[in-house]
Formats: sequence, structure tokens, C-alpha cells
Amino acid sequence: MNLNSTRIKAVPLVLALLLSVAYLTSEASSDQPNVVIIYGDDVGYGDVGAYGSKQIPTPHIDALAAGGLQFTDGHCSAATCSPSRFSMLTGIHAFRADLRILAPNAPLAIPVDTYTLADLFKDAGYQTAVIGKWHLGLGSKESPANWNGEVKPGPLEIGFDYSFLLPSTNDRVPCVYLEDYNVVNYDPSDPIYVGFSPKQVNRPGSTEYPDGKTNREAMTYYQSSHGHNHSVINGIGRIGYMSGGKAALWDDETMADVFVDKAREYITSRKDEPFFLFFSSQDIHVPRAPHPRFQGKTELGYRGDAMVQFDWSVGQIIDSLKTNGLLENTLVIFSSDNGPTYDDGYVDGTSAKTSTVNNDRDHYAAGPYRGGKYKIYEGGTRIPLIISWPSKISAGTTDTLVNQIDFLHSFATLLELDLPDGAGVDSRNTLDAFLGRSEQGLPFMIEEAANALALRKGNWKYIEFHASKYKPTPGPPELYDLSEDIAEANNVIKDHPEIAESLKVQLHTLQHSAAIPNKTVTDRLEEDLIH
Repeated sequence: MNLNSTRIKAVPLVLALLLSVAYLTSEASSDQPNVVIIYGDDVGYGDVGAYGSKQIPTPHIDALAAGGLQFTDGHCSAATCSPSRFSMLTGIHAFRADLRILAPNAPLAIPVDTYTLADLFKDAGYQTAVIGKWHLGLGSKESPANWNGEVKPGPLEIGFDYSFLLPSTNDRVPCVYLEDYNVVNYDPSDPIYVGFSPKQVNRPGSTEYPDGKTNREAMTYYQSSHGHNHSVINGIGRIGYMSGGKAALWDDETMADVFVDKAREYITSRKDEPFFLFFSSQDIHVPRAPHPRFQGKTELGYRGDAMVQFDWSVGQIIDSLKTNGLLENTLVIFSSDNGPTYDDGYVDGTSAKTSTVNNDRDHYAAGPYRGGKYKIYEGGTRIPLIISWPSKISAGTTDTLVNQIDFLHSFATLLELDLPDGAGVDSRNTLDAFLGRSEQGLPFMIEEAANALALRKGNWKYIEFHASKYKPTPGPPELYDLSEDIAEANNVIKDHPEIAESLKVQLHTLQHSAAIPNKTVTDRLEEDLIH
């Protein structure tokens, strides 16, 4: 036997088998894309060039929109950050957990036995990470966050394999980064304490910081307009008090760089295995302190400049995906946690004070919509939403009604996984809408704000207010026809009492429904509410 001849004949067969395996692997991987959620903070519908902004250049986000699917009726579930993030990760409306904006040192808002989006991807064999702003609490009621030891429970207990966090928000203490369980650059000789008064936190051996209430001149970066005047760190007043941790303090102006560097490192380190990355930017939340290289890039002060910085962050992440050969098979979602806000506690150069005016030197951050952050109107939850998956999604624009709360059920469908009983009770499978395969969006949707709930059903929107600490006496309900009045300027409830009553009943039914095994709240009510 001629062994050389045998080898030569065998080569084509082996090569064919290898190519077949490679093809099958490629086909399989195309159905298991990497997933990156790029989440802005307080970014309004009109803050992005692709959505009409003329004064803030956002070339990287615009390019993502041009190559992906741009939604004009995409929503977060709530008009404030903690509730919106809670719902996006759990598929559960925040009002069911009585969740509001979390205070400094708040415990983890997502119970550790709650099934999350990160759990779903882990079950599918993904590596999972969150980098950036958290604001969903850390520690527990029984064991508050110990900033001088391991800070847990947190993201690692609810499905994430890795976390690099701004623990709360950049306007709240503690002003340190947290990597997995530990404070970055922690110095045990300068222990960290967090509380609600100087008396609680100022202890012997820990660095003390000025109290903005009694020492306003310490706020040198810019002054507080309301609140935001407790511990002064880096010349900026914060919500809440802290002591210690001087070596671990973040630098506000380099925060975007730090998060981008961590995201790029993570993408490169995980390029050979599927991953889910939740990149949660601090931009453009207050205090807006963009890096000096971005300051002055717009005529809108630090708010506009911070948006330019956020656009750069988006470009850096996309570039990292390209550099590592991952872009074609990565599903990228760009969005925001709620609508815009202007003066939100700092004198930082915005000419508008509230989203009620929604006009900062002819820049309309909510686009044509009414309201913004905190508000139940469309500007509070209708946000930029762009989904890109070059190998699967055709570029275009769609008016389909979709909501971030449906990510959980939709990704479960994409990954061909069944959700556990009782998981994501408010999440619906809208995968085909998210991927541009169908123009059939949500038949109805709840919107949530601090003092109100609303039901969207087609172009009708019914709003019901409830008491809050800022407004103990709620106002009367409202009804809007968005087909004729996208600015929600004309309350037509007196003209259509029967429609208002019908939507009221449906909203109350949804609001007070409890989950049952194997069915979500919306599954059980969908048939009734469609008709």
C-alpha cells in the first residue's frame, strides 16, 4: 500500500468534514448572537440626530440607526431610572414591587430568586456582564452594603458573571467604583461609611468631606439648584453623605473613559464565546461633567456636550466589535432608561428648568412629545430605540409599538428557551417586531411614572394619576388621541367617556392581576384587552 497516496486521498475528505463542521458552527452561532445593550441615562427622543436633533452631533448613533432598525414608537416601561431598569431586566412592571427611584445605600431591588435577562443568557451558555451605572441597589435589608468588605448581594447574585459599577448614580454617594464585590482602589486605613447625615458617616480615621448645606462655597464645579447638596466630592454636591475612600474616589470627567475601557477589555476577552453585555452609561444624567475634550462641542452647555461624549462611547463599543470581528453577529440595542430632564439639581447651563417647557435654546430633547423624565406623557417613556444585527436585521424605520419590558420573553424565544414558571409576568414575545420581521406590535401597553399609570391601546392613551408625596391630591384622569394629538395637548376625556371607561377597566384589570404558573399576566388578559 502506498501510504502517501492514502494520505492524499484522505485530505479532501477531512477538509470537507472540517468545512461542514465550520459551516454548521457558523449557522449555529448566527442564531446565538452576542448581545450588547447600550443604555443611555436620561437621553430623550430628540437628543439623537437620527431622531431629529439639529444641535447635538451624534454620528456614531446615527450610523447605528442607518444600518439597523430604528423605532419611532419604542418605549421604556417607566419614566424614571430605577423602575425602568428593574422592568427591563426582570420583565415585571416596577409598580408591582412598589419600586421608586432608589436612595443611596438602598438594598438590592431585584430579589435574588427573581429570573432576570442575565439569568436567561447564562442558561443559554453566555458569559454575562454589566458595566456602568447600576442604581438597582446593593446589599439587603438585613445586611446593608458593607463598603469595607464584600458588597453583596448585587449583580452577581442575579445572573451576571462580571460587574464594574457606578453603584448608584453619579449624583449619589458613594463616589467609588465597584468591581464585582469590591471597591476599586480600596484603602483599609480610610474606611467608607454611607448615610443620610454627617453624624452618621463622620467617624475617626475616615476622610471627611464638606457638607454642601453648610458650606455652599465647597461646590466649586457648579452649584446645586435644588437638593444635591450633601457630601461635596470633586467640587460637586451629591445626594447622601459619605466619609472615607479618598483613594477610591472616581473622577467625574474621566468616568466615560473608564467605562469604555472596561467594555472594550471585556469584549476582547470574550470574543471566542457568546456574551451578553449590559453597557449602562452615566451620560447624560446629572451631574454632567464631560471630559474636557468634549466640553464646548455644542451650544447647549454640559448637557449637550455630555451627549456628544455618549455618542463617542457608542462609537468605541462598535469599533471594538468590529476590531474583534464580532459586529456581523452581534445584536446591538441602543436605548435609554427614560426621557430627558434639564435642570435636575445643578446649575449646569441648561436654559430650560423642567421637561414641561421642553425647549433648551430651540433644542427639544423629547422631540415632538410632551414631558420627559418623571412625567407620564409620551416624552417620559418614548425614547430612542435602535436594534442592529447586520447578519439578520434589514435597515429601516418602523412605527411598530414595542417596549423594553418585552426583552426577556423575546430573547427567550430567540434562544429557544422556556421561561421558568412565574418569570417575567409582564413580558411578551415581540421578537418578530424587534427583528423587523413583523409590523404587528403591542396591542396595548402600560406606561408608568412616579405619580401615574397610563394605558396605551392603539392611538388611545388613558392616564390615571395617584397620590404622591409631592402631590398628595391626584388630578383627574386624562384621555388623548395620539393619531390627532401626538403632543398630548388636548384632553378629550369629556368627548369620549365610553372609551375612557373601557380603558380604565382594562388598566385596573392589568394593575391588580397576579401571576399564575405558566402564564403571564398579559397572556391571560390579552384576548380580552384586544377586543
